[in-house]
Amino acid sequence: MAVTAAQVKELREKTGAGMLDCKKALEEANGDITKASEILREKGLAAAANKAGRIATEGAVGSYIHAGGRIGVLVEVNCETDFVAKTDAFQALVKDIAMQISATSPRYVRREEVPSEDIEKEREILRAQALNEGKPEKIVDKMVEGRIGKFYEEFCLMEQSFIKDPDKTVAQLLNEKISTIGENITIRRFARYELGEGLEKKQDNFVEEVMAQAKM
Repeated sequence: MAVTAAQVKELREKTGAGMLDCKKALEEANGDITKASEILREKGLAAAANKAGRIATEGAVGSYIHAGGRIGVLVEVNCETDFVAKTDAFQALVKDIAMQISATSPRYVRREEVPSEDIEKEREILRAQALNEGKPEKIVDKMVEGRIGKFYEEFCLMEQSFIKDPDKTVAQLLNEKISTIGENITIRRFARYELGEGLEKKQDNFVEEVMAQAKM
């Protein structure tokens, strides 16, 4: 079917991709906007992979303070040029990442940063749990590895579901931004502080509050 200029405009506004790329994706998807978006995302992920080896030493240190000053986050996000670092799109990404950290309290940026001794300790705990649940010995190891995957999803920032769009991970969000912005982007490090952390205090569900605010 013929692709209209209105369809190209709609897809471009939705994805941030170039006009020609939008037109080709729509032709491949027979005019289906949703399918065309998926095609662009797949191509975007490939484009992001091509940029992954490029050096990113510019960027910004962003912050997020939860209402009332009860949770504070600092995060360093790197890109390749100072020009991109100052753009609204990059600054918005840094803010979203800081808010993500505030809401989900990750321990690491990526799974490669998890100390091997921590993973082994987690495996031991999960194995004991599975055996205590009465699971057959022959399937325990497989169950443990599946639960280790859940551990990564919970505590590694890049593998968490993005709070503003749970259908994608933070890694997928980053790859989309790499594709549309055109530079390699990496999350280098972060620090998260919660008021009274480590002290005995009344338990408030700050995570729910932050996620509710993110969706406003």
